[in-house]
Amino acid sequence: MPQNLIVIAGPTGVGKTDFSIALALRLGTEIISADSRQIYRELKIGTAVPTDEQLKQVKHHFIGTKSIFDYYSAGRYEIEAMQTIHTLLKDKQNVILTGGTGLYIDAVCRGIDDLPDVDNEIRNRLILRAKTEGIESLRFELNKIDPEYCSFADLQNPKRILKALEIFYQTGKTYSSLRRGKAKQRNFRILKFALNTERNLLYQRIDKRCDAMIEAGLQEETREFYPYKHLNALNTVGYKEFFDFFEQKYSQEEAVRIFKRNSRHYAKRQLTWFGRDTEINWLNSNDFDNNIEKLIETLK
Repeated sequence: MPQNLIVIAGPTGVGKTDFSIALALRLGTEIISADSRQIYRELKIGTAVPTDEQLKQVKHHFIGTKSIFDYYSAGRYEIEAMQTIHTLLKDKQNVILTGGTGLYIDAVCRGIDDLPDVDNEIRNRLILRAKTEGIESLRFELNKIDPEYCSFADLQNPKRILKALEIFYQTGKTYSSLRRGKAKQRNFRILKFALNTERNLLYQRIDKRCDAMIEAGLQEETREFYPYKHLNALNTVGYKEFFDFFEQKYSQEEAVRIFKRNSRHYAKRQLTWFGRDTEINWLNSNDFDNNIEKLIETLK
């Protein structure tokens, strides 16, 4: 029988954690997280990390293993995640990879493209433009140059915009065209699934999760890390909105409203990203038990 990497993807708040734990318990295996923020040990409330009880049920990898002060990338994740998968498959038939960071999932399933190094002169020129013209100007430029990338990228993240423009000015080719490289060969079978539900129900779940984070102390956690708001790890929905509140850019009530709105927008971007992948089998998250049985049937 082939050894399997089972991918459980989907938007934030759809129920990936509970589903993956239930599946892992049935299969007697472990979970590899593909969440680019849950990997930071300092960030707990705003990243919706699995609870201590959930972590006790099934062993998770890449949860709280890095610091917000560490440099980390999807390329580094590919290397470390592949090492972990190969170790687990020495005595397991199946391993589960779950999360909402499409770039991390692609890093494992396809591999990261070998992108060219960018000249410091190009990078510094773009950074200066971002400071003088504003990131909105660069976002507009990127949308004209590479609308395909803009259709699914997180354009609220300045690093994503700068990276794509750096590549374009270095090579003359769009970032999206260079990301269509041939997938690397893996010595295990990859089965991809994604959870989704009706849009209004998903948004209700997201709003409820945001309220739960605030009740659990998200504002206090954000204030603790305010001195480090410049770090990429903190350029995250839930933290950014309260940073702006602390700087009196808007009221606390408005910060909460924008936090919920941005969380819903993030879910839409995730669905766009995963929607491009024709290998994904979509499951309705409301049909929990039947989905588990159907998925297990595909492994036989």
